[in-house]
Amino acid sequence: MKPRLLFAACLASLAVQHAGASCSRDLAAPVSSNGASVIIEGDQVKGIYPDVLRSIQAKTGCNIVFTVVPRARQVAMFKAGKADVLVPASRTQERDQIGTFIPMINHRAMLISVNNGRAPITSAQDLLARKDLRVAVVRGFDYGDRYIELIKELQKQGRVFVEVDVSAVARLLHAGSADLTIMGPTLMAGAIRREPRVLGLQEKLKAEAIPELPWNQSGAYISNAMKPEDRAILRYALESAGKSNQIMEGYLRYFRAEVLTDSVRPR
Repeated sequence: MKPRLLFAACLASLAVQHAGASCSRDLAAPVSSNGASVIIEGDQVKGIYPDVLRSIQAKTGCNIVFTVVPRARQVAMFKAGKADVLVPASRTQERDQIGTFIPMINHRAMLISVNNGRAPITSAQDLLARKDLRVAVVRGFDYGDRYIELIKELQKQGRVFVEVDVSAVARLLHAGSADLTIMGPTLMAGAIRREPRVLGLQEKLKAEAIPELPWNQSGAYISNAMKPEDRAILRYALESAGKSNQIMEGYLRYFRAEVLTDSVRPR
């Protein structure tokens, strides 16, 4: 049997074995504000990915416990084996060493700035050469090796503001304290929607794609530190959600199609 067919058969077998079964313990899902992907309102957690995880909870009987933390701490908890699931997450080689990646959508980060008529930026090298442009990023965000290399070079030039969340970056752009940021446009749009101090900013923004920030898969990571039987239940449920295009449907509930065109695609 071909490896792909064998894997599918294994998943189907696990689904039968675990039908009606629940996990052996509560599953830890630390989350941080992340556009419409994760929305934090006081002590309430909602948004595209929490909706998916709650639907999985209802189907499997596994109790998923959300805790609100900064993004950097969320990632650190997953690396330390203190989080069972990391959402949303881009796939990286480092995370592949400690978790299993489940793709949900395709997305890409873009350069986002207030449209002030400046010449377009066409590459990472172009951005590095424009030393007058100040860049704001969110601590813990990771869009692949080329992104990490670019941020390190910008930091060497003393041009980077590192913030705890997207709302803080939006405020810097609105105040003119930073010239651009690097992230998915939906993250910025979601943050602006909930931040009254940056009212009207969305209409002023432009997004630019560069070759060093290509389309990538985004989705969920499941910790390899989980018990095999618990991991099998969660993996099958997330795989099913990914194949059903549930995440993309969630994006379409929160955003106009034109906001998604250049930055989010179905799996």
